Formats: sequence, structure tokens, C-alpha cells
Amino acid sequence: MTEAIAEPIKIEELGTGTQVSGEITYLAAYGAIVSIAPDVDALLHISQIGRSDFRNVEEVFSLGDSIEAYVLKVDGANRIALTMEKPPELPWSKIKKGETYKGTVTRIENYGAFIDIGAERPGMVHVSEMADGYVQSPNDVVNEGDEVEVRVLKLNKRNRQIDLSMKTPQEELAQAMEPDEDVPSAMELAFRRAQRQAQRTGKATKKAKRRSEQQDDIISRTLRNHRD
Repeated sequence: MTEAIAEPIKIEELGTGTQVSGEITYLAAYGAIVSIAPDVDALLHISQIGRSDFRNVEEVFSLGDSIEAYVLKVDGANRIALTMEKPPELPWSKIKKGETYKGTVTRIENYGAFIDIGAERPGMVHVSEMADGYVQSPNDVVNEGDEVEVRVLKLNKRNRQIDLSMKTPQEELAQAMEPDEDVPSAMELAFRRAQRQAQRTGKATKKAKRRSEQQDDIISRTLRNHRD
């Protein structure tokens, strides 16, 4: 969000996007010189006027005109460049792949939807990236004006294109599919079954051994009685 600053102006505090007021003090073929504070001049280049329906700067401005502009940049020599176009709230340099942003649906096409996240231009969510499941038409998911949350998939610096996604990230899906800590895994269940089987087998073996010992004792006593 740009913000107007109060006088006196300190050049070192002028950041990109700072809103300033000034008076045009000089006109040339390349643009205009704007006084934004006592002894502080800035250049408004002809390419930054924000319109193209003119042949020379004099058709747009006159000496003494007051204008509102934004700081485009400040170089190492403290030279200030201005623009009449409001800078994006989300500069290209701050957009990060994988980051999530909130935006507004500005246009819907058969192949997807365009989302304004505050960058130079809207990003695009392809229909295949609009939901975790199958989506037949973008209109089944969003409408123009909807506020949505999107994640940056890819940035094309040359064309200033932003590919977005509304899908759940794969790592979150993987976590959602993991069993709770108190729910045993299939391997744990198999191990427990084997333990119970072994315990049952051990108990059966002990019982059989006791029966065998009892039978041997009965036979021995029977033989002794028979001899007597």
C-alpha cells in the first residue's frame, strides 16, 4: 500500500512506491522536472506519464502544474525517478515461488481464471489447478469478484507471467493421509497378530506337555500296580 509522506522530505527515506506531491518546474522532450520539496527535484520521464495519447510533454503539462506521483526509484547519486502509474502493491521482486497469496478473480476463461494478487498483472490459475479433484469448468469453482487463496507455481520473468494454483500442496495432502499416532500401522497390526499367535501356540504347547506328563504318570502308576 503506497503512502503519502509529510515534508520535509529525506531522500534516504524515499522508497519505491512512496507517493509524493510536486510542482513542474521544467519541461523537455524527455519528460518533466518536478520539485517535490525545497531543493529536491525529481524526473518524470515521458514513458512514465501513464498515457500515450500525446506527441509532446507540453500537451500534458504546463510549468507550475501540481501533480501527484510515485517514486519509481532512487539511484546511488540520490537522483529520483517518478511515475504517474501507481506501483503494484506486490512488486515482482517480492513474489516467491511456493508462497500463498490472497487475490480477487478478475476474469474467467474456458481454460482457467485470472487472479489479481496485487502484482503488475493478474496471475492465471489453469482449470487443472483449481481444485484437488476434477473440474470441468472454471465457473464450477469461482465467479468474477470472488476472493480466493492461491499459491505461486511458476514465475516467467521475461513475460511477467505468474502461474497459480488453488490445489492443496502435496506435502499437506501427504500429512492428511498419514495415520494418527494412536492408530497402529499395518505392520504393527501384523506383528501384534503374530505375537498373539505365538502366545496361543505357547499356551497350547504347555497344555499338551502337561497332558503328556499326566498320561505318563498314569501309565507308570498303572504298571506299578499291575506288577504288585
